[in-house]
Amino acid sequence: MFHINLLIVYLYVVLRVVLPLPWSVRKRAALAIVLLVISKYHLLQIWTFGTMYSPEMPRPLVLGMGWLFVAFFLMIILTALFDVGLLAVWAVRKGRVVARTSRTRGRYAVMIGALLLSAIGVQQALQVPDVRRVEVAIRNLPPELDGFRMVQLTDLHLQRLMNAEWAAQVVARTNALSPDLVVITGDLIDGKVDARRADIQPLSDLKARHGVITSLGNHEYYFGAPEWTAEFQRLGMRVLVNEHAVIGEPGKALYVAAVTDMVATRFGLDNAPDLSRAMSGVPAGAPVVLLSHRPVDMLRNAAAGVGLQLSGHTHGGMIRGFDLIVKQANGGVVSGRYDMGGMTLYVSNGTGLWNGFPVRLGVPSEITEFVLRTAPR
Repeated sequence: MFHINLLIVYLYVVLRVVLPLPWSVRKRAALAIVLLVISKYHLLQIWTFGTMYSPEMPRPLVLGMGWLFVAFFLMIILTALFDVGLLAVWAVRKGRVVARTSRTRGRYAVMIGALLLSAIGVQQALQVPDVRRVEVAIRNLPPELDGFRMVQLTDLHLQRLMNAEWAAQVVARTNALSPDLVVITGDLIDGKVDARRADIQPLSDLKARHGVITSLGNHEYYFGAPEWTAEFQRLGMRVLVNEHAVIGEPGKALYVAAVTDMVATRFGLDNAPDLSRAMSGVPAGAPVVLLSHRPVDMLRNAAAGVGLQLSGHTHGGMIRGFDLIVKQANGGVVSGRYDMGGMTLYVSNGTGLWNGFPVRLGVPSEITEFVLRTAPR
């Protein structure tokens, strides 16, 4: 359906932008063919590499095609806005249409604007994230853990764009915070272990007093969750699969639980998300932080005693305004902090981004530092 929808909007752009241009037939046909190839970028990846998530091409080519695909996407939006503007002018002028010269200039503006906005968006997407600091009060947090500092990384999507050099900079910025604990809430990679081993190696340098805890996202399952679990463990991470870790001494501890991603069952794996299993053995009333790649089941998790749920997956919507659409597909949440039945939900914009749509416009990536506080009784 994704590729069919892209074909439909491609035809719309050709009809509304390309065909009306005052160019020769050959030049318009050439532009239409170029746009067709760009619009089918992901389908071409599937035909060539067997997946649209991990194109094993030279980085400049991945970067260039990502920029062009984002520009095509923005051209769709700008074309629609241009047509709405033409319709509004027609209505105000009571049936008089905009002059042909002005319409042509508008179409040039659509194409140039899409290319420039895409360049800005890709540049923003590839930046090493800034640190966002968030204070969260958690019920029953022991006074000894008041001020506990936990850093969340998520959706790094390490691949040809977000590569080893980028990962090393993320690690350096994280380590500079001297956190008590680092948690990574899924989608660390795009690609098989053999293809990504060098890109993910810098994560072995993450430093925290209580180590690094990782949960799995949907992309780990796309590329072999068992193999990636073993690789994460080799790098020194503790991978939680429907289980929990105890941080601190008995009676003065913080419990960090993690559930798997809902796609697990599609790969014949008997490890669907199971909160009951993840919290089995957690004392009643104990402070619990839940790692869940997707922001799902929030009210159920709150009722089960979770004090803080950390999620990602949405990438914050990537483009300001587009987040309103992404929000509808994610239970009404997309970015930042939410109160869910007395539980705090935090949805990160993500640390990295999928290479197939590498854009951020008004939605910055983040390394999130949480300072936990004891909630007043």
